[in-house]
Amino acid sequence: MNAPTPDPAARMDALANHYAGIVLDNLSRPYPFASHHVETSPADRPSPRELHPAFYTSFDWHSCVHMTWLGVTLIEYGIDAGLDARLRAVLAANLTSENLAVEGAYLLANRSWERPYGWAWLVRLAATAAASEDGQLGKWGAALDPLVDMVAGLAADWTDKAEYPVRHGLHTNAAFGLGLMLDAFRTLGRDQAAAVCELAALRWFRRDTGWPGGWEMSGQDFLSPGLSEADLMARVLGPDSFTSWFDAFLPGLTPDARILAPYTVTDESDGYLAHLNGLNLTRAGQLLRISRALRRTSDGGATAAVLENALPPLLEAGLDAVMTDEFMSSHWLASFAWDALASARR
Repeated sequence: MNAPTPDPAARMDALANHYAGIVLDNLSRPYPFASHHVETSPADRPSPRELHPAFYTSFDWHSCVHMTWLGVTLIEYGIDAGLDARLRAVLAANLTSENLAVEGAYLLANRSWERPYGWAWLVRLAATAAASEDGQLGKWGAALDPLVDMVAGLAADWTDKAEYPVRHGLHTNAAFGLGLMLDAFRTLGRDQAAAVCELAALRWFRRDTGWPGGWEMSGQDFLSPGLSEADLMARVLGPDSFTSWFDAFLPGLTPDARILAPYTVTDESDGYLAHLNGLNLTRAGQLLRISRALRRTSDGGATAAVLENALPPLLEAGLDAVMTDEFMSSHWLASFAWDALASARR
């Protein structure tokens, strides 16, 4: 395999403190904020902090959730003592039982809101905190546990009634959300909720063949619909079944395939165009996980090599994009960069 970085662990060591600074900057920025709140009357105009006392910064709710996840992850990983103390103080003020109760009530009152992307990052945050041996992080995980129950119920209701998945490269992509939720529910020992995700994945995607990878990407994607689906199925199918499925799903994959090509953002101040920076990072992580699944079988090596050779330019382009002062990129990209590096390290 061509390594995507000379040493992913060394890269993470070098970036951890910088990324902690990005998290602190994001969690201290209440505005601009895109609330996505549906007003029900002229009087229904609460502030973001009133609506979301735990997650009211970082431009929008889901970005605040996954920036919070990154903060918890970096504390667990290890950062300088001063940054650690500052980050713990901010997170402790946000992740109180009282604040999270308000968040949970909003989720239950708006049952399709942030589906499934925000749900997925929320349960991933809970799983990361709960799995830690750090007492304070574990306390936050316990405080988040009631929201995990809520998301499990919402996800069961959604997957039961949705006949078709959402297949595009933005927040409502069904495969990406299911994949994150599945990992988190497994980590938390939520077997029933994990089974709901597995059954939905099989029902929606098991028979898919001939994905038009040449049609990717659209001009504002931060997810590859095809690779998000394959990344999910690698979690659900056994090695032999997945290799057969992937060969039929993306047949004849070649190194010059458009679905593997890095993209360049022409205007970072345009929030939608800036999504393409994240696309490079999400695909890098997905290709790593897919190639590992393919390597578990004797028939998957050739295809895995094609994916592995596409990794370095995707990951390096994405990591370079994180080093920006432009808020349309800085309010979210570091989460995806750390996720891709963590996949490379594993």
